[in-house]
Amino acid sequence: MLFVIDAGNTNIVGGAYENGRLVETMRIRTVQGKTEDEYAVIVRVLLEDRGIDPEQIDRVIISSVVPQLTSSIEKMARHLFNVEPVTLGPALYAKLPVKVIAVDEIGSDLVADALAAWNRFGGACLVVDFGTALTFTAVDATGRIAGVSIAPGLGTAAGSLSRNTAQLPSVPLEAPSSAMGSNTIQAIQAGVILGYTGLVEYMVKRITAELGGAKVVATGGMCRVISGLTNVFDAIEPDLTLDGLASMERFLY
Repeated sequence: MLFVIDAGNTNIVGGAYENGRLVETMRIRTVQGKTEDEYAVIVRVLLEDRGIDPEQIDRVIISSVVPQLTSSIEKMARHLFNVEPVTLGPALYAKLPVKVIAVDEIGSDLVADALAAWNRFGGACLVVDFGTALTFTAVDATGRIAGVSIAPGLGTAAGSLSRNTAQLPSVPLEAPSSAMGSNTIQAIQAGVILGYTGLVEYMVKRITAELGGAKVVATGGMCRVISGLTNVFDAIEPDLTLDGLASMERFLY
């Protein structure tokens, strides 16, 4: 069984794959300072709660955009699964069917997104990933990552607003019924959620025009908040990053 790990700034997401099919997922809040033993206990409990014996895991692929966590996650995999994990990075990109630009800068999660979208559509595509950062990863018709755009994620923007103002609270990130809020919470939801919907629609229009047309897929923890407010997406795939990591198995093992 293959286990893939997407270690991000807000959450660490794991996925168990059997015969190429995602059978279980788990989500752990990212907390810097946790040891490999602490992560091993959490992952073991979550796997066993889902009916998976850690001894069934014989391959592990890791994507981490948090350098301070990477070593702990790798050690956790060695300790818990007794395997040597494959950590996605610049030295491995040349083995993949998508062509990666700026190999020392691009996030490995974005490479996984690009590969999963390319596998699905087989042509020009754009991945909009709603995470801690809102990212737009464009893949051209030849399978080359043409470029990336990055903005603060919805939660990051809303959190910054709350932290940097005296009277604006943290609010649930839910779609408002109107663009004109009748109270502070509704006003923030209107500004953030509807404002970001406009941002996404403009960026999708601009990037797909530069690509000469492309299929557009949304992913990430917050993708469903926006996807119900716009028709710019051809597909909604919350597990796209995990699927991209899993699809690398045949190239990296």
